Amino acid sequence: MITADALLIRQRKLARLRSGGSPRALEICSGCGGLSLGLQTAGFELAAHIEIDPEAAKSYALNFASGRDLEGPWAAPRNMESVSADQLVAELELQTATADSFDVLAAGLPCQAFARIGRSKLRSVSGGEEDAFQKDPRAALYRRFLKYVEDTQPLAIVIENVPDILNFGGHNVPEEICDSLEAAGYSTGYTLLNAAYFGVPQIRERLFIVALARVLGETPRFPEPTHFAQLPSGYQGTRRVALKHVDQTSGRFHQLHEPSDTLKPAVGTRQALADLPRITEHVNDPRVIRRRKLTDELPYRESKKALSEYASMMRAWDGFASDAGTDGHLVRLTPRDFPIFQAMDHGTDYPLARKLAEEMFEQALRRKRLGSVSRNSAAYRNLRAEMVPPYDPEKFPNRWWKLDPAKPSRTLTAHMGKDTYSHIHYDSQQCRTVSVREAARLQSFPDGFAFAGAMNAAFRQIGNAVPPLLGLAVARVVREQLDLAAQSADHTDDRQVA
Repeated sequence: MITADALLIRQRKLARLRSGGSPRALEICSGCGGLSLGLQTAGFELAAHIEIDPEAAKSYALNFASGRDLEGPWAAPRNMESVSADQLVAELELQTATADSFDVLAAGLPCQAFARIGRSKLRSVSGGEEDAFQKDPRAALYRRFLKYVEDTQPLAIVIENVPDILNFGGHNVPEEICDSLEAAGYSTGYTLLNAAYFGVPQIRERLFIVALARVLGETPRFPEPTHFAQLPSGYQGTRRVALKHVDQTSGRFHQLHEPSDTLKPAVGTRQALADLPRITEHVNDPRVIRRRKLTDELPYRESKKALSEYASMMRAWDGFASDAGTDGHLVRLTPRDFPIFQAMDHGTDYPLARKLAEEMFEQALRRKRLGSVSRNSAAYRNLRAEMVPPYDPEKFPNRWWKLDPAKPSRTLTAHMGKDTYSHIHYDSQQCRTVSVREAARLQSFPDGFAFAGAMNAAFRQIGNAVPPLLGLAVARVVREQLDLAAQSADHTDDRQVA
């Protein structure tokens, strides 16, 4: 049972929305602002955010300052564990009590502790403990999030995370979160949504929790797919593992949407990238790439073919439109691998890349008449190092991957800040990994969205982000439900149950 004070606060907020006020959002662990961009586009006011990474916080400020001082408190990085909601409201001088300042609370809580991809690293750091990932302090951040719920009394809550949070050491964390939120007077629901189903040119599976205050008289809903995509087998397997401990008859769990094949086909990478500048300087004159800055703009490619619907959207996003060109055209300089990138077939990965490198190496040995030299000789070892990547194909089967122009990309990750080989450009003549702007396009960031920091920081921010189009799909449904509640003339206290 919620307290009378909490009920009164929520009723005041609902009354404010009835009078025409825009719903105000606080996002915790906002990153550079992928989910916030979706919220803003759906009509939410971005009242405040919390982000610990200085470069991501600066990117957020660059894109959402709306006249605020970029050197002031709006742009400052903050740690959700050490900054309270009261402190945040005071620092931003919001002129309202903390409990009255926000209508929506959103969070993309750090996923490293939940994602299976990071568990081996956590085991090694802990000295081999198999359950080390369960002891990662980041896994408790959602409990800190619940404190923000208590202090801000939002009408709506949106939480995003990786699917593996559903099977965290055999434990369904969203169920625990929903238990706590329902005890605090919310109706809750959760499900998995795939970004490709909502027009993002990327197969990216994410867990969303939505909670609505019972004073609204609404139960959570989730967006219906707008695009059809067939999930690769690996993603189907990830789903099965994630859902292993989910009670699919639960009133909280929403059955996964299966998009109809009558919908528009998923956006392929060629549709997403074909109009962006052709980059070959890394081969022809690497000095150009070394001198280029992340903020340097290049013109769009000219083509007789019509611009794709997706590219048009990325160029014309309200508030982030870009007419003649865009920035972010930096790529990694890895000359050893350019010939391999060129020879790879679309959709192939590291084992084939390694095989191609071995074949090229053997050809070079014959061409240089080194076929009979000892494998221990300096000439043999040096030539091999110049041509063959050293990674074991059995240990790194998915280290490299070449985009298929007709299909959505694989999932972008924060690891792109260190290694973009997971996304090799489909255009063999460009023989390179994707640029920062191309990664942003694959994540559905509009071309006018700016990223602070150097190349690696930008890749990290993009890989960490919620795809704005996916965030927009969720935000539109939440906004619709808030509007329906605000339009209703019959909101009574008996909607509040224990």
